[in-house]
Amino acid sequence: MSVATDHTGPWTVADVLDLPEDRTTRYELLGESLVMSPAPGVRHQRASFRLHVALDADARAVGVPVEILEGVNVVLPSGLVVPDLVVADAGATAADPVTVDIDAVQLVVELVSPGNSTMDRKVKPMLYAEAAIPHFWRLEFDPAPMLVIYELQGGRYVEQTTALAGATTHLDAPFPIAIDPAGLSRQ
Repeated sequence: MSVATDHTGPWTVADVLDLPEDRTTRYELLGESLVMSPAPGVRHQRASFRLHVALDADARAVGVPVEILEGVNVVLPSGLVVPDLVVADAGATAADPVTVDIDAVQLVVELVSPGNSTMDRKVKPMLYAEAAIPHFWRLEFDPAPMLVIYELQGGRYVEQTTALAGATTHLDAPFPIAIDPAGLSRQ
C-alpha cells in the first residue's frame, strides 16, 4: 500500500489510525514501528467467529455487561494492537469509538497464525501483561485445537489451564464459560 511506503519518520498511533481502512491488512504499532500482517485465513476466521459467539452467549447468559469484538484497535502504552478477540466493558464501547480504552479490556484472545506465531505467543502477551489486561487466551490449532488460559499475576501471565479438544473445560473468568476447542475450527 502506497500510504505505508510514503511515510517518513517514526509512526504514531494517530498516523496508524489515519491510514485508510483495509480489510486485507492489519496495521499495528509496536513502539514506533508499523507492523503489517495479512488478513487471517478461513480456519482462523471460522474459529474466531465461533469463539466470539460462545463468549457472547455465555456473557449474556449470566448478565455480564461486556461486548465481544473481533479485530478492534486497542491502544497500549507501547503502541496499538489488533487482538483477534477482545472482551471489553460494554460502557466503553457504547459510543462506537475507533479504539477500545485499555482500562475497559478484560480479556484478549490471540489465535495463532502460522506467519505470526512469535507475535501471538511471545510479543503480544508481553505487551498485554505490561498493559495490565487481566486475562489472556491463546488458541493453538495444531496438532489439534487447544485453548491456553492465562491470568495476570504480579505483572506477568501465569498459565491457569489448557482446554483440550474433545473435553469441555469450565472457566470462571472473566465470566463463567464452558468450552470444547474441538468445534472451533472444524468445518
